[in-house]
Amino acid sequence: MNESFTFTEAVPDRCAPLLFSSPHSGRHYPEDWQSTLTRAELRLGEDAYVDDLLTAAPGQGVALLAAHYPRCYIDLNRAEGDLDPALLADPWPGELAPGEKTRMGLGLIRRYVVPGLTINPAPLPSAEIARRIATIHRPYHARLRAELEALRARFGHAWMIDWHSMKSIGNAMTPDGAGARRPDFVLGDRDGTSCTPRLTALAADTLSGMGYRITINDPYKGGTITQRYGRPADGLHALQIEMNRALYLHEPSVTVTAGFDSLKRNLGMLTEVLAKAAREG
Repeated sequence: MNESFTFTEAVPDRCAPLLFSSPHSGRHYPEDWQSTLTRAELRLGEDAYVDDLLTAAPGQGVALLAAHYPRCYIDLNRAEGDLDPALLADPWPGELAPGEKTRMGLGLIRRYVVPGLTINPAPLPSAEIARRIATIHRPYHARLRAELEALRARFGHAWMIDWHSMKSIGNAMTPDGAGARRPDFVLGDRDGTSCTPRLTALAADTLSGMGYRITINDPYKGGTITQRYGRPADGLHALQIEMNRALYLHEPSVTVTAGFDSLKRNLGMLTEVLAKAAREG
Protein backbone atom coordinates (compact mmCIF):
# COMPACT_ATOMS: atom_id res chain seq x y z
CA MET A 1 0.00 0.00 0.00
CA ASN A 2 1.56 3.27 -1.12
CA GLU A 3 -0.66 5.81 0.61
CA SER A 4 -0.81 6.11 4.37
CA PHE A 5 -4.33 7.51 4.32
CA THR A 6 -7.49 8.10 2.34
CA PHE A 7 -8.66 11.66 1.84
CA THR A 8 -12.24 12.13 0.68
CA GLU A 9 -13.02 15.67 -0.43
CA ALA A 10 -16.20 17.46 0.52
CA VAL A 11 -18.89 17.94 -2.10
CA PRO A 12 -17.79 21.28 -3.57
CA ASP A 13 -21.10 23.14 -3.45
CA ARG A 14 -21.62 22.23 0.21
CA CYS A 15 -18.05 22.64 1.46
CA ALA A 16 -17.81 23.85 5.06
CA PRO A 17 -14.69 25.00 6.92
CA LEU A 18 -14.76 21.73 8.83
CA LEU A 19 -12.47 18.70 8.54
CA PHE A 20 -12.83 15.24 10.07
CA SER A 21 -9.75 13.22 11.04
CA SER A 22 -9.72 9.51 11.93
CA PRO A 23 -6.11 8.62 12.79
CA HIS A 24 -6.70 5.36 14.67
CA SER A 25 -9.17 3.45 12.48
CA GLY A 26 -6.57 2.03 10.10
CA ARG A 27 -6.70 -1.73 9.53
CA HIS A 28 -4.06 -2.42 6.86
CA TYR A 29 -1.62 -4.86 8.47
CA PRO A 30 1.65 -5.14 6.54
CA GLU A 31 2.52 -8.72 5.60
CA ASP A 32 6.10 -8.32 6.83
CA TRP A 33 5.08 -6.99 10.24
CA GLN A 34 6.35 -9.40 12.86
CA SER A 35 4.44 -9.43 16.13
CA THR A 36 4.02 -11.77 19.05
CA LEU A 37 0.26 -11.35 18.70
CA THR A 38 -2.42 -12.66 16.38
CA ARG A 39 -4.28 -10.34 14.03
CA ALA A 40 -7.36 -10.65 16.25
CA GLU A 41 -5.35 -9.53 19.28
CA LEU A 42 -3.75 -6.62 17.41
CA ARG A 43 -7.18 -5.45 16.28
CA LEU A 44 -8.09 -4.75 19.91
CA GLY A 45 -5.96 -1.62 19.54
CA GLU A 46 -8.01 -0.18 16.66
CA ASP A 47 -10.56 2.58 16.89
CA ALA A 48 -12.38 0.12 14.72
CA TYR A 49 -14.69 1.35 11.94
CA VAL A 50 -14.70 4.97 13.07
CA ASP A 51 -13.96 5.90 9.46
CA ASP A 52 -17.00 3.91 8.33
CA LEU A 53 -19.20 5.74 10.83
CA LEU A 54 -18.20 9.01 9.12
CA THR A 55 -18.56 8.12 5.44
CA ALA A 56 -21.56 10.43 4.97
CA ALA A 57 -19.56 13.51 5.98
CA PRO A 58 -18.10 14.43 2.53
CA GLY A 59 -21.62 14.57 1.08
CA GLN A 60 -22.51 16.96 3.88
CA GLY A 61 -19.64 19.29 3.01
CA VAL A 62 -17.03 17.92 5.41
CA ALA A 63 -13.81 16.35 4.11
CA LEU A 64 -12.60 13.15 5.77
CA LEU A 65 -8.99 12.11 6.36
CA ALA A 66 -8.64 8.49 7.50
CA ALA A 67 -5.50 6.49 8.27
CA HIS A 68 -4.74 3.17 6.59
CA TYR A 69 -2.27 1.69 9.07
CA PRO A 70 -3.21 0.56 12.59
CA ARG A 71 -2.13 2.51 15.63
CA CYS A 72 -0.24 -0.54 16.95
CA TYR A 73 2.08 -0.15 13.96
CA ILE A 74 2.60 3.59 14.44
CA ASP A 75 0.39 6.03 16.34
CA LEU A 76 -0.45 9.16 14.37
CA ASN A 77 -1.74 10.88 17.50
CA ARG A 78 1.70 10.93 19.12
CA ALA A 79 4.67 13.20 18.50
CA GLU A 80 7.64 11.74 16.66
CA GLY A 81 9.82 11.87 19.74
CA ASP A 82 7.24 10.26 22.04
CA LEU A 83 9.11 6.97 21.90
CA ASP A 84 10.31 4.53 24.54
CA PRO A 85 14.09 4.05 24.14
CA ALA A 86 13.72 0.52 25.54
CA LEU A 87 11.87 -0.41 22.33
CA LEU A 88 14.93 0.51 20.21
CA ALA A 89 17.52 -2.01 19.06
CA ASP A 90 20.09 0.73 18.50
CA PRO A 91 20.53 4.41 19.39
CA TRP A 92 17.95 6.86 18.05
CA PRO A 93 19.60 9.46 15.79
CA GLY A 94 17.55 12.37 17.14
CA GLU A 95 16.09 13.63 20.38
CA LEU A 96 13.51 11.62 22.27
CA ALA A 97 10.81 13.09 24.49
CA PRO A 98 8.79 10.19 25.91
CA GLY A 99 5.64 11.35 27.67
CA GLU A 100 3.06 9.88 29.98
CA LYS A 101 1.46 7.82 27.20
CA THR A 102 4.82 6.21 26.43
CA ARG A 103 5.34 5.39 30.10
CA MET A 104 1.99 3.58 29.96
CA GLY A 105 3.06 1.63 26.87
CA LEU A 106 1.08 3.81 24.46
CA GLY A 107 3.67 5.94 22.70
CA LEU A 108 4.47 6.48 19.04
CA ILE A 109 5.34 2.77 18.93
CA ARG A 110 3.18 0.90 21.40
CA ARG A 111 4.57 -1.67 23.80
CA TYR A 112 1.19 -3.25 24.57
CA VAL A 113 -2.19 -3.52 22.86
CA VAL A 114 -3.82 -3.97 26.26
CA PRO A 115 -2.11 -4.85 29.55
CA GLY A 116 -0.28 -8.13 29.19
CA LEU A 117 -0.34 -8.30 25.38
CA THR A 118 3.12 -7.27 24.12
CA ILE A 119 3.22 -6.25 20.47
CA ASN A 120 6.84 -6.52 19.37
CA PRO A 121 8.86 -9.72 19.88
CA ALA A 122 12.13 -7.78 20.12
CA PRO A 123 13.41 -4.18 20.04
CA LEU A 124 13.00 -2.52 16.65
CA PRO A 125 15.82 -1.07 14.54
CA SER A 126 15.83 2.72 14.56
CA ALA A 127 15.81 2.66 10.77
CA GLU A 128 12.51 0.76 10.74
CA ILE A 129 10.82 3.25 13.05
CA ALA A 130 12.26 6.13 11.01
CA ARG A 131 10.79 4.51 7.88
CA ARG A 132 7.33 4.33 9.46
CA ILE A 133 7.57 7.97 10.47
CA ALA A 134 8.65 9.07 7.00
CA THR A 135 6.13 7.02 5.02
CA ILE A 136 3.08 7.00 7.31
CA HIS A 137 3.23 9.54 10.14
CA ARG A 138 4.56 12.59 8.33
CA PRO A 139 2.36 12.26 5.21
CA TYR A 140 -0.79 12.11 7.35
CA HIS A 141 0.18 15.21 9.29
CA ALA A 142 1.28 17.03 6.16
CA ARG A 143 -2.12 16.44 4.54
CA LEU A 144 -3.99 17.36 7.70
CA ARG A 145 -2.04 20.60 7.99
CA ALA A 146 -2.46 21.45 4.31
CA GLU A 147 -6.22 20.89 4.34
CA LEU A 148 -6.72 22.99 7.45
CA GLU A 149 -4.64 25.80 5.99
CA ALA A 150 -6.61 25.64 2.75
CA LEU A 151 -9.91 25.89 4.62
CA ARG A 152 -8.62 28.80 6.68
CA ALA A 153 -7.41 30.58 3.56
CA ARG A 154 -10.83 30.16 1.93
CA PHE A 155 -13.11 30.84 4.90
CA GLY A 156 -10.94 32.77 7.35
CA HIS A 157 -11.12 29.96 9.91
CA ALA A 158 -11.20 26.16 10.10
CA TRP A 159 -12.71 23.65 12.50
CA MET A 160 -11.43 20.10 12.89
CA ILE A 161 -12.86 17.11 14.74
CA ASP A 162 -10.38 14.37 15.59
CA TRP A 163 -12.50 11.22 15.93
CA HIS A 164 -11.69 8.27 18.18
CA SER A 165 -13.35 5.40 19.96
CA MET A 166 -12.65 4.23 23.49
CA LYS A 167 -13.07 1.02 25.43
CA SER A 168 -16.32 0.88 27.35
CA ILE A 169 -14.40 0.02 30.52
CA GLY A 170 -10.97 1.40 31.41
CA ASN A 171 -7.91 -0.70 32.15
CA ALA A 172 -4.50 -0.27 33.77
CA MET A 173 -3.24 1.59 30.68
CA THR A 174 -6.03 4.20 30.59
CA PRO A 175 -6.04 7.47 32.53
CA ASP A 176 -9.18 6.56 34.48
CA GLY A 177 -7.84 3.18 35.59
CA ALA A 178 -9.02 -0.40 35.54
CA GLY A 179 -12.75 -0.94 35.84
CA ALA A 180 -13.78 2.65 35.11
CA ARG A 181 -17.04 2.79 33.16
CA ARG A 182 -17.04 5.38 30.41
CA PRO A 183 -19.75 7.79 29.24
CA ASP A 184 -21.07 7.58 25.68
CA PHE A 185 -18.86 10.44 24.46
CA VAL A 186 -15.85 12.32 25.80
CA LEU A 187 -15.10 15.70 24.25
CA GLY A 188 -11.53 16.95 24.60
CA ASP A 189 -10.53 20.55 23.98
CA ARG A 190 -7.32 20.62 26.04
CA ASP A 191 -9.13 22.34 28.91
CA GLY A 192 -10.59 24.98 26.63
CA THR A 193 -7.37 25.85 24.81
CA SER A 194 -7.70 24.04 21.46
CA CYS A 195 -10.95 25.50 20.12
CA THR A 196 -13.62 28.10 20.62
CA PRO A 197 -15.95 27.22 23.51
CA ARG A 198 -18.77 27.45 20.99
CA LEU A 199 -17.57 24.31 19.20
CA THR A 200 -17.30 22.25 22.38
CA ALA A 201 -20.65 23.45 23.68
CA LEU A 202 -22.40 22.84 20.36
CA ALA A 203 -21.11 19.28 20.10
CA ALA A 204 -21.94 18.57 23.74
CA ASP A 205 -25.44 20.04 23.55
CA THR A 206 -26.26 18.26 20.30
CA LEU A 207 -25.13 14.87 21.57
CA SER A 208 -26.80 15.37 24.93
CA GLY A 209 -30.01 16.26 23.12
CA MET A 210 -29.84 12.86 21.43
CA GLY A 211 -29.79 11.19 24.83
CA TYR A 212 -26.09 10.45 25.09
CA ARG A 213 -24.06 10.82 28.28
CA ILE A 214 -21.24 13.34 27.78
CA THR A 215 -18.14 14.37 29.70
CA ILE A 216 -15.67 17.09 28.73
CA ASN A 217 -11.91 16.59 29.16
CA ASP A 218 -12.50 13.60 31.45
CA PRO A 219 -10.74 11.24 31.07
CA TYR A 220 -9.44 12.40 27.65
CA LYS A 221 -8.42 16.00 27.00
CA GLY A 222 -7.18 15.55 23.43
CA GLY A 223 -3.92 14.17 22.08
CA THR A 224 -1.11 15.42 19.90
CA ILE A 225 -3.38 16.20 16.93
CA THR A 226 -5.74 18.35 19.01
CA GLN A 227 -2.83 20.08 20.72
CA ARG A 228 -0.82 20.67 17.55
CA TYR A 229 -3.59 21.95 15.27
CA GLY A 230 -5.90 23.64 17.75
CA ARG A 231 -4.76 27.27 17.70
CA PRO A 232 -7.84 29.43 18.20
CA ALA A 233 -5.84 32.66 18.05
CA ASP A 234 -4.87 31.69 14.49
CA GLY A 235 -8.39 30.73 13.47
CA LEU A 236 -7.77 26.98 13.80
CA HIS A 237 -10.06 25.06 16.16
CA ALA A 238 -9.61 21.39 17.06
CA LEU A 239 -11.85 19.18 19.17
CA GLN A 240 -11.29 15.51 19.98
CA ILE A 241 -14.35 13.27 20.23
CA GLU A 242 -14.12 9.82 21.80
CA MET A 243 -17.03 7.43 21.27
CA ASN A 244 -17.78 4.52 23.59
CA ARG A 245 -17.24 1.36 21.55
CA ALA A 246 -20.15 -0.36 23.25
CA LEU A 247 -22.43 1.97 21.25
CA TYR A 248 -21.63 0.15 18.01
CA LEU A 249 -19.09 -2.62 18.54
CA HIS A 250 -18.79 -6.05 20.09
CA GLU A 251 -15.44 -5.29 21.63
CA PRO A 252 -13.93 -8.79 22.10
CA SER A 253 -14.46 -9.75 18.45
CA VAL A 254 -14.14 -6.24 16.96
CA THR A 255 -17.35 -6.66 15.00
CA VAL A 256 -20.13 -4.14 14.54
CA THR A 257 -23.45 -4.55 16.33
CA ALA A 258 -26.99 -3.43 15.59
CA GLY A 259 -26.11 -0.09 17.18
CA PHE A 260 -23.81 0.84 14.31
CA ASP A 261 -26.51 2.16 11.98
CA SER A 262 -28.27 4.31 14.58
CA LEU A 263 -24.98 5.79 15.75
CA LYS A 264 -24.01 6.55 12.15
CA ARG A 265 -27.33 8.35 11.61
CA ASN A 266 -26.84 10.41 14.74
CA LEU A 267 -23.29 11.32 13.78
CA GLY A 268 -24.70 12.46 10.44
CA MET A 269 -27.09 14.79 12.26
CA LEU A 270 -24.24 16.09 14.41
CA THR A 271 -22.20 16.69 11.26
CA GLU A 272 -24.99 18.79 9.76
CA VAL A 273 -25.16 20.92 12.92
CA LEU A 274 -21.39 21.43 13.07
CA ALA A 275 -21.06 22.15 9.35
CA LYS A 276 -23.80 24.78 9.50
CA ALA A 277 -22.19 26.47 12.50
CA ALA A 278 -18.74 26.37 10.87
CA ARG A 279 -20.09 28.07 7.76
CA GLU A 280 -21.58 30.81 9.94
CA GLY A 281 -18.13 31.47 11.44
